[in-house]
Amino acid sequence: MKDKLDVLTELGEFTGKVADINECHKKGFWHRAVYGFIIDQNFNVLLQKRSSSKKLWPNKWDVTVGGHVEAGEFGRQALIRECKEELGIEIQDDDIKYLISSTSRYNKNGIINNHYDECYLITKNIDVSELTLQNEEVADIKYFSKEELLRKIDNNYDELTEKTVSWSFMKKILESHITNQIINK
Repeated sequence: MKDKLDVLTELGEFTGKVADINECHKKGFWHRAVYGFIIDQNFNVLLQKRSSSKKLWPNKWDVTVGGHVEAGEFGRQALIRECKEELGIEIQDDDIKYLISSTSRYNKNGIINNHYDECYLITKNIDVSELTLQNEEVADIKYFSKEELLRKIDNNYDELTEKTVSWSFMKKILESHITNQIINK
């Protein structure tokens, strides 16, 4: 159901209620979201620059792809859909590695965003020249080196969104010895 989200309890349990995205953000209903990072074999991380029209974090660099999980949808399905919508790329279930779940809370610009997030690694080689960006969402896309991104994270999220949970996971991913096994598999 487009723009309809499953409402969760604060513990992440399904309430059986569905609300539109605006109601969720106005009333602070807990709901689900997904995001993913594309990391190439040289540990460069593909990030998107949010559109200037976005209410939260306009013109800031963000995760490769992300969005809300629609009512009745699974997280993996949402990630595949968001890749197609935001970047114009087709990914398959085999391209996705589930990493971790967490909660995130943001109350900014009249939006109360209470999420249960699922974080994924997308292991697909991407040629950025072949991407079709969704202009309402994405202004630009760019690969950042591991070192450059770690510097931005360590420098109080310089030019990045304030999604501290996402960036702390990214830092852990980049500093992990397991990452090399996942990416070069």
